[in-house]
Amino acid sequence: MQAFTELTGLVAPLDRVNVDTDQIIPKQFLKTIKRTGLREGLFFDWRKQKDGSPDPSFFLNQPRYQGATILLTRDNFGCGSSREHAPWALLDQGFRCIIATSFADIFYNNCFQNGILPVVLQADAVESMMKDVLAMPQYRATIDLGQQTVTTPHGTVYGFSIDPFRKDCLYRGLDSIGLTLQHEPAIAAYEDRRRAEAPWLFSDFPS
Repeated sequence: MQAFTELTGLVAPLDRVNVDTDQIIPKQFLKTIKRTGLREGLFFDWRKQKDGSPDPSFFLNQPRYQGATILLTRDNFGCGSSREHAPWALLDQGFRCIIATSFADIFYNNCFQNGILPVVLQADAVESMMKDVLAMPQYRATIDLGQQTVTTPHGTVYGFSIDPFRKDCLYRGLDSIGLTLQHEPAIAAYEDRRRAEAPWLFSDFPS
């Protein structure tokens, strides 16, 4: 997993509340277990008009937001089913940070497991940033995980809270598998000991 330390990037606005995971990545795109190629399904139903052509009013179809790495949105982002394809699709699009007033719990946890930093800010901070992002082309913000701050182009600094354990894992680029592999020598030693103590348990497995 890619570590997250500090990010300065273009901010894209999704000015909606209660964005559920079925809108983030609709069910027809859940057939794969690969984490790549999902950007085509990201917000698929919102990106298209009834005739199937791109909706020019949706932010992903606007040239000014191409290359955005920070998504700014509203309350209860990521609600609905617990599909991990949602953060996969956002990451495949290039988003490394999502700023909102609140997140659904499972989606919030899944972000950390996939190298995305979900930042919770107060409603007035999000409102101020949303107005500026919509009004100012090339609005870029800096997210500093170490300092736990969001800095706007105007120099306004917002602090955010984060669980210390999650912060440390994301800062070092460790998901659950990465954390487990840190103990690989101890795991290997245990397996060798158990193989010697109870070889019949391993008779069907290659040594």
